[in-house]
Amino acid sequence: MMNTKIYKAVHTLAEKLLAASHKEDRTEFDVLYAELTAICVDNEDTDKDHPVQWETLADFTEELEDAIAGYEKALKKAVAINSKDYMSSIAFSMATLQLELGHTDAAIKNLQAAKISANKIADKEFKMEINALLDSLL
Repeated sequence: MMNTKIYKAVHTLAEKLLAASHKEDRTEFDVLYAELTAICVDNEDTDKDHPVQWETLADFTEELEDAIAGYEKALKKAVAINSKDYMSSIAFSMATLQLELGHTDAAIKNLQAAKISANKIADKEFKMEINALLDSLL
């Protein structure tokens, strides 16, 4: 279970990062990104550590290779708490970036993992999205 205060802080930062990105406000984006990074680092390997922090950080990491590394860290944390929702969403996000980089085999592996994790979640549309992308690659 994630600390509510941290979840709210991460959620608020994500909204502000999105707004800064849309306004193309580089300075604001960088400040907010640094705040989010600090939350992740401060909570790492404590009882407040949670995959959502790392997934959100990866979502806003502009360098694709760095974002993938962030998703890998988030995925390890999701596996550690056996959260199928996070495991499937993180693997899917990682796969989409791997496809952008032309790493099709790695993307297929992540999509297959996402499909397995998604068996246990309620979001039928997301399951269809995973399956459609996987089918298009196989």
